[in-house]
Amino acid sequence: MKLYRFLSGPDDSSFCHKVTAALNKGWELSGSPTYAFDAATGTMRCGQAVVKEVAGKDYHPDMKLGEQ
Repeated sequence: MKLYRFLSGPDDSSFCHKVTAALNKGWELSGSPTYAFDAATGTMRCGQAVVKEVAGKDYHPDMKLGEQ
């Protein structure tokens, strides 16, 4: 099965660490990162889609994608 996640966070090192952790768990970048101003908080936000192929399992909506 192929899994998809969209990671998001503030424009700081915590976002980079979140993406790095996903890459080290076998996730791969998918597409370009996004960068947008959050008017509610007055901060910049980052986003990155990641995908992962997992053999031998079937998708279920209740699964925790970050644990795969």
